[in-house]
Amino acid sequence: MAYDAIPQRDAPLSDAALSQLFTEARTRNGWTDRPVAPELLHRLYDLTKFGPTAVNMTPARFLFVTSPQAKARLVPLMSEGNQAKTAQAPVTVIIGQDIDFHDHLPALFPHAPGARDWFADEAGRREAAFRNSSLQGGYFLIAARALGLDVGPMSGFDAAAVKAEFFPEGNVEPNFIVNLGYGSDENLFPRSPRLSFDEAAKIL
Repeated sequence: MAYDAIPQRDAPLSDAALSQLFTEARTRNGWTDRPVAPELLHRLYDLTKFGPTAVNMTPARFLFVTSPQAKARLVPLMSEGNQAKTAQAPVTVIIGQDIDFHDHLPALFPHAPGARDWFADEAGRREAAFRNSSLQGGYFLIAARALGLDVGPMSGFDAAAVKAEFFPEGNVEPNFIVNLGYGSDENLFPRSPRLSFDEAAKIL
């Protein structure tokens, strides 16, 4: 491959791409009935998995709820304001966090053979799993938008009930839930204000 055919890592994305990912993208509350192909869900995960996490622990677990039967199990566990849009969305994703992520470190972080032992304390693992699965959830949202999908992240659900219903075995707990598909303008709120740089940031 010629050098000039290799994308430059320091070249910014186009304004159109930044618009799709950030400035014009919206959190969707209404959904069209256009289906999302399973192959696209695989591609979405395969992009998300490359986002960095501490010691490559990758604790997020993604459960794609698509069938009417699975939706019927999930919708009653959502808060009242999230039930209708969850029922309407073609895909709802439960982003979980594996508290026992350290069991995979021998494979995921092989250049540090003792890495699993760094996380012997469950309380410490729980904190690391929450922080890094939240990071992965953010990567997931941006990857979805990059693939032309819309997202509607939610935290209003019965976490204990979702855990019991969808992760009854093992040590995976729900972090947050995302509706996914091709959004409509139904129930779309006006864009809310954001803090300015000076209100939220500082350069030292």
